[in-house]
Amino acid sequence: MKTSFETLANPTVAAIPATVDASYMERMESTLDRVEQELKQACALAVSIVIPVYNERETIAETVRRVQAVGIHQEIVIVDDYSMDGTREVLVELAKQPDIRLLLHGYNRGKGAALRTAFAEVQGEVVLIQDADLEYDPSDYPKLLAPIERGEADVVYGSRFLENAEQDPSRLHRLGNRLLTTLSNCMTGLHLTDMETCYKVFRRELLEGIEIEQNRFGFEPEFTAKLAHAGHSIVEVPIGYRSRGYEEGKKIGFRDAVSACWCIAKYRQG
Repeated sequence: MKTSFETLANPTVAAIPATVDASYMERMESTLDRVEQELKQACALAVSIVIPVYNERETIAETVRRVQAVGIHQEIVIVDDYSMDGTREVLVELAKQPDIRLLLHGYNRGKGAALRTAFAEVQGEVVLIQDADLEYDPSDYPKLLAPIERGEADVVYGSRFLENAEQDPSRLHRLGNRLLTTLSNCMTGLHLTDMETCYKVFRRELLEGIEIEQNRFGFEPEFTAKLAHAGHSIVEVPIGYRSRGYEEGKKIGFRDAVSACWCIAKYRQG
């Protein structure tokens, strides 16, 4: 094909008019409109990411980086539960960033107590709980928020076992979780596959009718029972999971499993 310069130099060469596929343009405009609406809907939710922390010096900075990379949060509220391994020094530096709010406990009180501290301070419309140990992947945030964004649910749990239970290599851990979740379901009437999951996402207004009492990992069955008895349905979505061992810093143990059973019985009436 001759260039436009050649056309100008040689008037006998006819210019080829550009063609426009009207249906293509309509499809493109429709796609752009849909994407714009989805972005507006996603941005309409003000999300508070809550991170309870205890002795996670090696992982907390990377956890925060991954949360920030997703870019859906209004604020990251971190509660340090009196870490003694240098975590607090890392957090003080991280807190210099404008999207991070740091709250400090004066003594070690437990995960439930750290979450209770954070819940009293969050400002977002939606609250999302994130552990600090890199077992859970923040790239799952969009699928966790989707049911709330669509108005299909007020509470979403991220299940490690809904689609790929084998991603947790510990058969003992899988069995323990199944037993606790089944027992919880019997008491609440829910049909969950992962009551003990870290990823619990909910509208902040739900906290107004729920008083959290448990200081340690008993938070999980207590919160689940109180949501159920308040009439809030829970939607589960599958998430990724990279389990770590006790040599890497895993903290939940047999004592917490016994405590969870006690909490399931205690809160069976809400």
